[in-house]
Amino acid sequence: MEHQLILASGSPRRKELLEKVSIPFTVVVSDVEEKVDPALSPSDIVMSLAEQKAAAVAERFRDSVVLGSDTVVVYGGEILGKPADEEDAKTTLAKLSGKTHQVLTGVAILHQEKKIVFYEQTDVTFWPLTDDDIEEYVLSGEPMDKAGSYGIQGLGSLFVKEIRGDYFSVVGLPLSRTARELKKAGYIR
Repeated sequence: MEHQLILASGSPRRKELLEKVSIPFTVVVSDVEEKVDPALSPSDIVMSLAEQKAAAVAERFRDSVVLGSDTVVVYGGEILGKPADEEDAKTTLAKLSGKTHQVLTGVAILHQEKKIVFYEQTDVTFWPLTDDDIEEYVLSGEPMDKAGSYGIQGLGSLFVKEIRGDYFSVVGLPLSRTARELKKAGYIR
């Protein structure tokens, strides 16, 4: 039995990913004020944020299946959020230069009393970056609204030497696992 699927995210990247696999859905942006317990692990934080987003929308659309998602970049156990400004972006990119970091994307699928919550982790290794590489990239504006100060689907792809795990999870939604979970729960065919 199919239900209306709602993506609880204003992310154009998540919207594009779901459109690629022809899963019908509508978008309702979650306006939840995100609350994070800093004592939690990065994986628990990302799952909690995904669930908070989905729950805020699910309260208003009781009969729909609501999909929430959140992505964090982790290096050395520290979550690297969206940059505060250009200097912050430069500092983050310099930190990631030549190193491997983790991208965790949490997913929550809520429907009435049912709840499926999981995360995927992908290891991303950057080439060593020069100051000019970083400067040019920051001037492009691309890193300013991205966790970890880069977008793997854009110019940031030029920094990526290797990835281990789900590429789409780094973009913002682990498509294959999400579709499998929706199918297993009977929400899509």
